Amino acid sequence: MDFSQLELSSKIGEGWKYPQPPLLDSGWLQVDEAPAHRLYWEEYGNRDGEPVMFLHGGPGGACAPVMARFFDPDRYRVILFDQRGCGKSEPNVASAGAAVALQRNTTDLLIADIEKLRDHLGIAGPMHVFGGSWGSTLSMAYAIAHPANCASLVLRGIFLGSKADLHYFYQGNAATWQEDPYGLATPGAYIHYPDEWRDFLAILTPDERQDVMASYKAIFDMVPATAEERERQLAAALAWSVWEGATSNMIPEAADTGKFGEADFALCFAQIEAHYFANALFLPPAHFEDNAATLASIPVHIVHGRFDQVCPLTQASRLVAALRGAGAEPASLVFTNAGHSAMERENALALTAIMDGLPRI
Repeated sequence: MDFSQLELSSKIGEGWKYPQPPLLDSGWLQVDEAPAHRLYWEEYGNRDGEPVMFLHGGPGGACAPVMARFFDPDRYRVILFDQRGCGKSEPNVASAGAAVALQRNTTDLLIADIEKLRDHLGIAGPMHVFGGSWGSTLSMAYAIAHPANCASLVLRGIFLGSKADLHYFYQGNAATWQEDPYGLATPGAYIHYPDEWRDFLAILTPDERQDVMASYKAIFDMVPATAEERERQLAAALAWSVWEGATSNMIPEAADTGKFGEADFALCFAQIEAHYFANALFLPPAHFEDNAATLASIPVHIVHGRFDQVCPLTQASRLVAALRGAGAEPASLVFTNAGHSAMERENALALTAIMDGLPRI
């Protein structure tokens, strides 16, 4: 058999239930000064429909029109927007630099941005809040701050962002990799993606691998003085971005890194993620567990890939346990035979089915 002819992919491809809806409207909304952060937003579906606020991942991942395909365009008014510092929002980390675009870029300010965007778009009552990965984190943080504005939370690839969660994905066996690259010194995503892990660590010296996240953050924080330093900073951003892009799919597509291999995307994605992770997501420890009663007052729908290595299933399990401890079952709980990406077929279809079945606002 010629294995080069096999086409292995878990992506949804042509399997979407709904076609790509046309763009209804778009624009920028200034939400802050010094720097003057402007959010780029787009609107799809039914102008008079039930509002859905789509919160993208990363942080720093940005939105794309295809993200409107999870929703019945006759029923829902879908709002996509790029969070501070990334995508088409301004100032952008890739173009303006991290020193500018990461000023006043915290979780509390992102929550305030959602409120300003709601007001700008005339959304007065409850809305559905839909987010995956970091988008699930921000969705829950928003719901804790503004529960009355949430008709439902539809969450995919739960990310709670504890030190252990980040260590699993970014540290793994890095400290001993030089001596024993295939050793199973500690749990981690590296076990399932050894070649991608090798490329991720290749940017760092053996000493720097003792604390991978801190070492990458130091590279991102550097003000390059030479062409070599600029090249290393870009290479680090690309390595960070491609590592997450590859591991987001149960079947990685090594020949096609997609947006994760594009310089501008990677510079935003990597530096914004490192900024939030170095600051514990700008949230108190155990924020979601401690506020489970508030989350339990809202219908919470969860879709999580059983083979997710970016945000392992234990994070969804911890959230479910917290909800049950507060006296509520998740309104939906679907563990798919998929990885992390929302664009994997089983995840995408499960999310669409949940949106189709929600009680109307």
